[in-house]
Amino acid sequence: MANESTTTTLNDLLPQIVAEALFVAQEQSIMRNLVRNYTLGPAQGKTVTVPIYPGQTAAAVNEGTDLTNTAISTSGATLTVSEVGIMTTVTDLARMSSASNVIADVGRLFGQAIANKIDKDLTAKFLSFDAIGDGTTAITAAKIFQAVATLRSNGVAGGDLACVLHPAISYDLKANLTNTFANANPNLISNEALASGYVGMLAGVPVYETSNFDNTGNAGDFMGAVFHRDAIGLALMSDIKIETQRDASLRADELVATAVYGTGVLYAAHGVGLNYDSSIL
Repeated sequence: MANESTTTTLNDLLPQIVAEALFVAQEQSIMRNLVRNYTLGPAQGKTVTVPIYPGQTAAAVNEGTDLTNTAISTSGATLTVSEVGIMTTVTDLARMSSASNVIADVGRLFGQAIANKIDKDLTAKFLSFDAIGDGTTAITAAKIFQAVATLRSNGVAGGDLACVLHPAISYDLKANLTNTFANANPNLISNEALASGYVGMLAGVPVYETSNFDNTGNAGDFMGAVFHRDAIGLALMSDIKIETQRDASLRADELVATAVYGTGVLYAAHGVGLNYDSSIL
């Protein structure tokens, strides 16, 4: 790019951009707070190896009897980080003529973009879980109970469970919970979804929705899941970093946002996929 030079034009505004981006990325990402998080520090390489321990069983022993040594063989799940990024160019004229704070707007947009990418990478891991459903019918509340029962029957702790669904899938769940929207009395627990748009707790598990899913087949096919926090890992080397560069000949500034992270499945048996179709797509 001709006549480029690093500028101090946006230096005073950079903290505001970064603050906006970080706030949105952390607040808008549904998944990053529902999985196990790891941090990679400087000079620690690009991977995190998480030890995976098999379940153990205690047994009754007779008084005065030596215990037999139990060998514990561990395996490891490796999370490898890589970069994601986004760039835009803000012209001087756009900044001067805009009625809104363009810089703050860009920070929010970049934060949302990074949050969406993190969520989509994490929900993609649902495909590694054994699933219930065949992708042809709408989800019901009974299927959430079934998924939770499957996990607890397999010895997965009841705490730190969550359910995440695409909005088009959770629509059918809400409809199932609200008697097909026939009764609009917000005082009824069964109509909480109708009153607030929030599914809430079901089978003792908080239910969240996000549109950050990859379609897994036909229109309306999005693999949701009920899972424990330990099922999926997120390794973060660098949260959002924003840099600027001046293009004097263009009378504009380039704004570049990047993040460095990796995702992976830790315990596939700690999650149950929900393979259902949307009735509205």
